[in-house]
Amino acid sequence: MKLTSRTSRSALGAVTVSLSLALFATACGGDTGADKAGTSTKPVTLTYWGWSLGAQQVADEFNKTHKDIQVKYSAITGGPDGYAKITNAIKAGNAPDVVGIEYPQLPEFASQGMLEDISDEVGDTVESKFSQSIQDRVTLGGKTWAVPYDATPNLLYYRKDIFEKAGVEVPTTWDEYEAAAKKIKQADSDVRIGAWANDDPALLPALAWQAGAQWYGIEGDSWKVGIDDAASKKVADFWQGLSDDDLVAKRGFTSPEFTKAKEDGTVASYIGASWSAAGQMTTFPKQSGKWGVAPLPNWGTAATGMYGGTSYAVPKGTEHVEAAAEFAAWAATTPEAVKARLSKLDAPSSGLPANEELRAVAAGLFDDQGYFGGDDVYAIASAAADTIVPDWTWGPVQTATNTAITDASSKGTVADGLKAGQTAAEKAIEDRGLNLAK
Repeated sequence: MKLTSRTSRSALGAVTVSLSLALFATACGGDTGADKAGTSTKPVTLTYWGWSLGAQQVADEFNKTHKDIQVKYSAITGGPDGYAKITNAIKAGNAPDVVGIEYPQLPEFASQGMLEDISDEVGDTVESKFSQSIQDRVTLGGKTWAVPYDATPNLLYYRKDIFEKAGVEVPTTWDEYEAAAKKIKQADSDVRIGAWANDDPALLPALAWQAGAQWYGIEGDSWKVGIDDAASKKVADFWQGLSDDDLVAKRGFTSPEFTKAKEDGTVASYIGASWSAAGQMTTFPKQSGKWGVAPLPNWGTAATGMYGGTSYAVPKGTEHVEAAAEFAAWAATTPEAVKARLSKLDAPSSGLPANEELRAVAAGLFDDQGYFGGDDVYAIASAAADTIVPDWTWGPVQTATNTAITDASSKGTVADGLKAGQTAAEKAIEDRGLNLAK
């Protein structure tokens, strides 16, 4: 069975049962029914590792309002280096009590037995406070492995002045985006509508997700991999075509060259999420009023994938499961936590809370001072969240998949990256002892 947006609720129930078998066939499966490593005996001090903006302020606010639980925050690097640090700490038996883990990486940690099952502590909270599409990011195999913090639908950030000068309207479809790319290049041969490179492993799956791809699914008790499916190939060919035709700049999204291109106006737009807004404001304060934000162009129907997104998880081996879960739930579901996260004005957060009740709180606190020319980042992002394509499943071997895609596409085409990702994912699943659908 392949998961699609038309999958019925009854079918999803069957998928959950199958997922339980396929996802937890390794070391994690042996934990069902066993006692936890430890439940909290208050008062306790928790260690919390993360990298999100405002995380220190969240910990500080929690400490002010909780007498029996205190949180000590340590900033770590995001991305592969940060995950390697977390993994090594868990294996060494000295893991922190709470960690930030992005949605794409959560199944990998859970399926390797590196996280505590916190269903008893926060399962009801996750079910009652978050939409189904957000719950699906943290409830795997019928168990709750984390508390979601943000929703991350893709958005388009664009230079209003450059678009206006070129006589270009904000594109609503990818066909319009390509047409706009041609007009912007014609208006100024030094300027491109955007950039494309292969250094951001979160972007390609987000765009494939929007197009209706299903990189992972379940067949019976086996994982099905579809990284090079038709929808993904459509996305790959589109961006490869723009790159080959010199309609987008060949700049890595995480590179100094891309930052400079945004600074000097030779790149007129980029794909981000609500969390991009704060970084844009603090990195380029002199460009206030020049930028706008809009829904991401689509393939004909309003839709989006998710660009990253972070959750609060409890690593395996903590002696304070209950206290750690209590902090995670508080940080993700209370107005006080959102207010604290946005309180660092010199480097604010602009994440869109996954809990819809908190979005008005965040929006009321986030003052862009006209930076985006009157465009309301939170209103646009919140509306886009309603168009997240349902039933996307992240797989248990995302690190190997990302590495293969990045390496192959940097040497060849985006489609080459998809093929390499498909092969790497299938091999990694089998190497882990998980069942692979043939």
